[in-house]
Amino acid sequence: MTQTILIIGATSSMAEAFALRYAKESAQFFLVARNKDKLDVVSANLTAHGASRVISFVMDGNDSHLLPELLNTIWKTYERIDLALIAYGTLPNQCRAQTDIPYAIAEFRTNAESVIACMAGLAERFALQQMGVIAVIGSVAGDRGRASNYLYGSAKAAIETYAEGLRAHLLRSGVHILTIKPGFVATQMTAELHLPSALTVSPEYVACDIHHAILKRKDVLYTPWFWAIVMWIIRALPAVIFKRMRF
Repeated sequence: MTQTILIIGATSSMAEAFALRYAKESAQFFLVARNKDKLDVVSANLTAHGASRVISFVMDGNDSHLLPELLNTIWKTYERIDLALIAYGTLPNQCRAQTDIPYAIAEFRTNAESVIACMAGLAERFALQQMGVIAVIGSVAGDRGRASNYLYGSAKAAIETYAEGLRAHLLRSGVHILTIKPGFVATQMTAELHLPSALTVSPEYVACDIHHAILKRKDVLYTPWFWAIVMWIIRALPAVIFKRMRF
């Protein structure tokens, strides 16, 4: 049976790599992103790789007032959505966020508030159809507040806590919630960072892990796998020690 996939933030590197895996299986898509030109390129690429149908919708995730229109359009276009992936976000400048409060608030709204709004809207629709998977990209940064990126980490922590509660709320509805926690990934968002090559993976690697996690109905995915061990150690550090670490 042809799968129907919704991707919000469809022009991100991880989202496109994920979509390509399903395009090769002749899936049909509903893609959402804020940049029409990039969205057109992604749509054409998916069609070229075997997607049976691709519908695009231009919207900035921060425009939550447009969410009802988006949801109505999605479910008017397709009778059901098998899988939804929320894959957008930014990487705030922590130093700027410490003194530029409007900037900090805007970044938190993008990375937490707007994503939670999408999850809430999707959860209502998925509960009505009594099936499907909602996957959201969080981050290992959400596991503990680190001095170098605590604005970003707090936003991801908010998403992950909301997803955990939503997972429990929808437990008997047939709807599953997957929280994805990538470590270092070579994307446009991280292009200016000096990431350790031994710990950094490609968007395609992450997409493969997400695909397997969906099939196995995992609740939480650390990708690559070793981040589950790394973050277990970091979470286990006593606060008196952890607060002195400047990473």
